[in-house]
Parts: sequence; C-alpha cells; structure tokens
Amino acid sequence: MSIAWKAGRSSARTLRISSSVRGLPVAAGAAGLETTVNGCAVRPRCPVTVAVTGAPCRVTLDGRPAAWGAAVRVPAGSVLELGPAVRGVRSYLAVGGGVAAAPVLGSRSTDLLSGLGPAPLTDGAVLPLGTPGSTAAPAHPDVVPCRSPPAELVLPVLLGPRDDWFTPASLRTLATGHYRVASAGNRIGLRTEGPPLQRSRPGELPSEGMPLGAVQVPPDGRPVVFLADHPTTGGYPVVGVVPEVHLPAAAQAVPGAPLRFAPVCRGSGRGGGGRGGGRDDPGRPERP
Repeated sequence: MSIAWKAGRSSARTLRISSSVRGLPVAAGAAGLETTVNGCAVRPRCPVTVAVTGAPCRVTLDGRPAAWGAAVRVPAGSVLELGPAVRGVRSYLAVGGGVAAAPVLGSRSTDLLSGLGPAPLTDGAVLPLGTPGSTAAPAHPDVVPCRSPPAELVLPVLLGPRDDWFTPASLRTLATGHYRVASAGNRIGLRTEGPPLQRSRPGELPSEGMPLGAVQVPPDGRPVVFLADHPTTGGYPVVGVVPEVHLPAAAQAVPGAPLRFAPVCRGSGRGGGGRGGGRDDPGRPERP
C-alpha cells in the first residue's frame, strides 16, 4: 500500500472519483491511499468521512458491511477494513481533508523506483490528515457504479518513436499477437507474456526520455507498458506509446488477463486521446 497522488497513483481518475463523491470534503490535489489486491485496515483517531473506489472490494466498519463507492462516516476509534479486490487490482481510499503527507518535489506520492516521497506504509503507521471543509455526510450519498472488466483488454498503441528498430514481421505480431498480463508486473510497468518482438538492428540505444504509457521492449522481446512509477529515462527501444486515457484499465488488469495491442500509425488521429480513465477501469463511473 502506498500514498497515492501525482506520480504515485496508478489510476488518477479513480482517485479523483473517490475524492469527488458527494459528501466527501476533499480539496483538489489531496492525497489518498492506494491498496494493491490485499486491502488494508485503518483506525482514525478522530471522526472522518471516507470513500472507497477503484477495484471493488468488501468494505466493513467495525466488522459490519459498509458502502463501496459512497461517502461513509467513520467514528473515532472505529476500524474501517478494505478486503481483497474482487475485480481489478487497485482500490483507493479517500479521506475527508486528505492525507497530509509532506510533499516532495510537489508530490505526496511514494515513488517505488526512485525512493522519493514518503516511506511505504507498514503496520501501525500513523498518517496525518488535513482539515476537511465540512464533516457532514449527506443524507443521500452519491454512489459510484462499477462496470465489469472486458473479456480482453485492448490497448491502442501510437507507433514510434523506435518502431523502426523492429522487423515488419514483429510489427505485425504486435498487431495480431495474443498476450497475457504477466504476474511480474508492478506500478512501474505492466509486463506481458506472449510472442516476442524481434529487432531489425543490433546494439543498444543511448538512454532517452521515457513517457508515461511507453511500450518498451527489453532484450526478451516482450513488451512492457510503463505505468505511474515508470523511469524517466531508458535505453531499450520504445515501439509505441499507449495514450494515457487507456492506462487506468492497464493498471487494473489482473495477472493472466488476455491482452491485445492495437497499433495506430503516427498522424492517423486515432488512438483514444482525451481526458479521464479508460473505459475498462473498474472504478469508472457510469451515468445515465
């Protein structure tokens, strides 16, 4: 579990959804908690209002069922527990007033790769909370619906800048190959299992900038999609970039899930740009 904001949250939209649930007094830019698969338990020292979104999980308050995707009032000393994710990977806990961790370089996130930011949470850790603008929970809290994950995760890929480092046959493999999400992935990147991509030239590149969503291909030929804690530079060729709008779905993909890439040539104007989370994000709201 890690403090999640800026670089640290794997699904930015889902954390924003948690923070925007009606009745939850959280300012824009406030930090929250991200759990991965196993959940967590928290005991506030003062009354707070919270909301849980992202990967659906069982939420209990002092052992009794509590709402997922809605504002929940937690008395001082009570135990709020997030169970294991039942669909997806990452759940988000937003707290009224936000988690007041000290920012580092403008972020309250724990960055796994660089070690910047607050230390990863351990049992018994105490987190400071910000002051909420209001503590009153609504009589009819806004509930966030949840959509089921797709049978196959499809990630559009804008080809380049190093697609010329791969053979034409490999680019066809990228477009037609059937992959699965590897268990070795983490918040740095989604690793894949499936047909390897073959390079068209020997040697290695000098290190160059790595954007969020870059599809880097290491020597084993199996693509890696860079997520929230990705490195800022790297030397393996990047065959393409997944638009940020589709990364929340990638961050919620469970190991073993079927995955397919949909390459898009540069300048085609397609590829799913825009704001917000991907359509396959387990925490994406649906409005009538």
